[in-house]
Order: sequence, then structure tokens, then C-alpha cells
Amino acid sequence: MSDDDPAMTAAGIPLLAGFGGPVERLGGLTNRVYRLGGHCLRMPGKGTEEYINRANEAVAAREAAKAGVSPEVLYFDARTGVMVTRFVDGAETMSPETFRLRAGAPGRAGQAFRKLHDSGAVFPFRFELFAMIDGYLKVLSTKDVALPDGYHDVVREADQSVRAALAAHELPLAACHCDPLCENFLDTGDRMWIVDWEYAGMNDPMWDLGDLSVEAKFDTSQEEEMIRAYFGCEPGASERGRIVIYKAMCDLLWTLWGLIQLANANPADDFWAYANGRFSRCKAMMETAAFSGHVAAVAKG
Repeated sequence: MSDDDPAMTAAGIPLLAGFGGPVERLGGLTNRVYRLGGHCLRMPGKGTEEYINRANEAVAAREAAKAGVSPEVLYFDARTGVMVTRFVDGAETMSPETFRLRAGAPGRAGQAFRKLHDSGAVFPFRFELFAMIDGYLKVLSTKDVALPDGYHDVVREADQSVRAALAAHELPLAACHCDPLCENFLDTGDRMWIVDWEYAGMNDPMWDLGDLSVEAKFDTSQEEEMIRAYFGCEPGASERGRIVIYKAMCDLLWTLWGLIQLANANPADDFWAYANGRFSRCKAMMETAAFSGHVAAVAKG
């Protein structure tokens, strides 16, 4: 089985061995994803084995499919991370632009999150923000990449204020996607599917809402549409506060992810600019009076 050639990889998978049609590249920031007829082939990117547990991902992907929010998993090699799922016909791969242009898309994403969070699915991994930061810092300690100036200071501040507020009134954990890049959403116009469960785990469900708002660059009306579709009513100040907190914290975490991509020479993006942009946005949000008010609301419960 080739590490680079999708046709050769497919030839080693009984389900795809006889496929003779075109192989269409679908994209991906770290992984390579291809369409082969009615199937989708995912081949892991270089270096992902350093921070992705493929056995955990296999369970999460299958549980998400059972919950009705993700395509059926037809093949998964937990050793290599190669995966085959059903291709979703008639679906648009989302981006910030398509979330803005496709009517109702933020609401459909909110509904998909609610369906996942309420499904009762149990994922083997516990996605814990500060443990994830520590883990990524450990990976980066072995690489020749510098952290943005002041990164440790911001982590220390978050550890003292944000962590205490979140712990004061913890929400029940739910099965969460945890990495809601726009490209991980497929919209048919009446239903939103979610794919790519590499980071999925049991988590505070408000993480998914806050992180998607950041990734999709939602404006106020888009964010409200997602929130209203998720809750079906006006959420409380504590729930809103958690969403805002996680908008900052996802930037703090994914800054480190970007630096790992830089260290691994991932050519998909300018990851130095990506990491610094996310860190600057995190700091700017945490320095506002509104952010302090949301932290206080979360601590109050």
C-alpha cells in the first residue's frame, strides 16, 4: 500500500480494489481526501501520527455515523489511519464564504451539533483544553520552531481565570467534534453532515459552537442563527459566556497546531502566519472588558 498514491492505496483495500474510475482530489489541510465513485478515501498527512490516536478516531467516526451526523464508515485501518466512508452526493463542502451565502447553513450546523451532543454517543477520548495545550507544547519541544512572543504568559492567565470559571459549574460532557473547520461540514441544503473525527472526544458541548463561529468567521447574525437553532430558545448568560470563552481558547490551542504543521513542513498553508494570526486574535479578545464579563458570568453559573 502506497503512502502517496491513492490508486495504489485503494488497490490494497478489498472494498475499492476493483475501482477503475477517476480519482478526484477533494482537499484537506493535513490529510489527503479523494472521491472514488460512491466512496471517499482519506489518507493521513505526514506527521499526524505524532498527535492523532487513530483507534480513538475510528470509534468516534463510527459513533457519529450511528448518531446520523456523519457518513457511514466502510473501512478503517487503525494502524495507518486510512479510512473509507460513503460519499455524500449533492453536498457542498463548506467554507466561510459558503456559510455566508447558503441560506440557513449556520442553523443547520447548529442542528447537527445538537443531534450529536444529544445522541448519547460515547467517545473514548476526553478532549481537555489545557491537557491538549500541554501535549502540543511537548510535541513542539522536540522541534525547531519558536512560540509567538508571550504565548506562555497568555496560557498562564487563561489557566488562572478561564480554567477556574469553567470548573465552577461544569456542564455534563457530551460527544463533540472538537475541530469544526468549515471544510469538515458538508451541506446538502436541507441537512448538514460533519466529517473528520480526528480530534473528537467527550467535551463541553459549547466548545463546538464557539470554535465553529471562529472558523467560519460568523458575524453576529450568523452566530445567533447557529445558537438559536442549537438551543431552540434564548440561552442563558453562562452558556453564552462559554461560547465566547471557547472562541478565544480555540485560537490559543490551534496556534500550537499551526506551529506543528510548520515544523512538519506542511505545504498547505503559511502556518507561521496562521499561528501568529490566531494567537493575536486570542489575546485581543481576552483583553476586552466584554470577555471579562463573560468569564464572570460563567463563574457565576
